[in-house]
Amino acid sequence: MKALLVGADRLGNIPRVLIEYGISVARHVSGREPAAQRAERELPAGTELLILFTDFVGHNVMRGYRDAARRQGTPVVACRRSTCSLRGALDACAACRRDGSCPDTPSSL
Repeated sequence: MKALLVGADRLGNIPRVLIEYGISVARHVSGREPAAQRAERELPAGTELLILFTDFVGHNVMRGYRDAARRQGTPVVACRRSTCSLRGALDACAACRRDGSCPDTPSSL
């Protein structure tokens, strides 16, 4: 599965954690540049998951990427930029997919 990561200046150990879940980083956007605050957001082709690091990105950037993900039917995971928080969010995402209660996940996933 390919993911777009939004937020965080550096990823540190996050790519290693994602590999454990079968996720690769398709692209990383820090979201801190002034142009990113106003830009029209689109997910890169082939993106299957959007991960938002909420403690490193502004509300407008988050809203724009979340809206783009909804338009494309792409699941969204939001968490703080720490490996523990990411693991918890990915575990919760997998659990809601299993029981079918995830509002962000199309039925095909």
